[in-house]
Amino acid sequence: MGSSHSRAHGEGKVGCMLALAAVIVAAALAFKLVPVYYADSNLADYAADVAGEAGLNEIPALEAKLRAKAQELQIPEALEQGAITIRTVGTKSAGSCTIVLDYTQTVDLYGIYPMVINTRKAITRQYMDLR
Repeated sequence: MGSSHSRAHGEGKVGCMLALAAVIVAAALAFKLVPVYYADSNLADYAADVAGEAGLNEIPALEAKLRAKAQELQIPEALEQGAITIRTVGTKSAGSCTIVLDYTQTVDLYGIYPMVINTRKAITRQYMDLR
């Protein structure tokens, strides 16, 4: 009985070390990935707000706002040609605006694996100029 007890005692330490290693790996991945997903989400939220202003601003002004926000959020891929597309349907006083965010980011996971994150979001909002 004594020998099986000592073996079980050592297995608990190994399990604890494996669990600790898993937590460390998860934290390291989160450190790299969470800021990327957070910035993408913020840009999409901002795009929804900007789409609602389509009755007040021309498309180049809307695109300039989105590009400035992408630069602020440090998403250089969103600044590339074709990464942001804006289309309006309707009149200046009422209609809908669709903003498409389409870009790819590569996150280097500590030189072990380059993770590719594709952002392809279409945001459509109704707008109305109530001035």
